[in-house]
Amino acid sequence: MATISVSKIKSVRIIEIIGRLDGDTAPEMGQMLDQAIDQGDCQLVLDLGSVDYVSSPGLREIVRIFKRAQQLSGDLRIANPSDRVMEILELAGLDTTLEIHPSRIAAVNSF
Repeated sequence: MATISVSKIKSVRIIEIIGRLDGDTAPEMGQMLDQAIDQGDCQLVLDLGSVDYVSSPGLREIVRIFKRAQQLSGDLRIANPSDRVMEILELAGLDTTLEIHPSRIAAVNSF
């Protein structure tokens, strides 16, 4: 089970996940990010500091939202990934595709 919260700093929508990003929580996260984009917020930060595991469905949703945001001249940035999540991102090759920042503030300020 995971908790997903949404906040906004400046014009950047922040999605924070606490727990696991797996087949159960990935659709909910994707839906929240889709809603943000539909409302015109295409600058997105995904805070993964409290995530202990990301599954294949979680990675697919991250990539899908990244591509959708970029099509609308936005971007998805990753903030504060735990060591385990960073390892998963590296194994998937996403560490070279996605902008990854050490903190939420650094990710927000990168826009």
